[in-house]
Amino acid sequence: MSLPVVILAGGLATRMRPATETVPKALLPVNGRPFADIQLTWLQSLGVREVVFSIGYLGETIVRHVGDGGRFGLQVRYVADGDRPLGTGGALRVVSDSRLVGGTFAVINGDSYLSLDLAAVEDVFETSGCPALMTVMRNRNRWDASNAVFEGGRVIYDKSRPEEWRERMEWIDYGFSILTRTAVTDRIAPGEVADLADLMRDLSAAGQLAGYEVADRFYEIGSPEGLADLERHLAAGTPHPGS
Repeated sequence: MSLPVVILAGGLATRMRPATETVPKALLPVNGRPFADIQLTWLQSLGVREVVFSIGYLGETIVRHVGDGGRFGLQVRYVADGDRPLGTGGALRVVSDSRLVGGTFAVINGDSYLSLDLAAVEDVFETSGCPALMTVMRNRNRWDASNAVFEGGRVIYDKSRPEEWRERMEWIDYGFSILTRTAVTDRIAPGEVADLADLMRDLSAAGQLAGYEVADRFYEIGSPEGLADLERHLAAGTPHPGS
């Protein structure tokens, strides 16, 4: 993938307390290895060369551990929220204003372990004509409540699952997206507290959210159950699609 990847790693990770009282979620051990090491190694294996960490809570710990990214074969830089948490959308506005990412960038959560072909996702985005793309999986409420409709290459997305869409919402946000800078700056003001999910909802309502369907399930370390599930998956030695 030629695009820089923004890793959203500034959250408080309250569901993982007390472990995250002194360690940011991105550095929680997964089978004895800091999760960021696993995620960065995967990104590098798929051709990513530039990463920007969006940091907040305990962010300096991530900076000290990851450094400039050289040991992962990456160039890693950092953008901090500032004096107060801005939410995932507000954090992306800060990243966009930093000019570290150019006109288009990819976004992944700092607790997500995924299986997808990043180059193929980028190709679909480039041909879609949309300012944003969301990867989705046909979930049918298996791993969490489904929150998206995927039809004709476009996504209708709303985490609130409104009644008018609920029966057709068989897909779920997979956790990897591509955005143009203007998609963020046109809708989120500097310093505004905002959620990325709301930005994606608004883009989808305007018919401006392309989609890419992924078949393999996602993993995450945002909950004790999710962490244990990922550890079992990795311990089983399952081949990582796309790597």
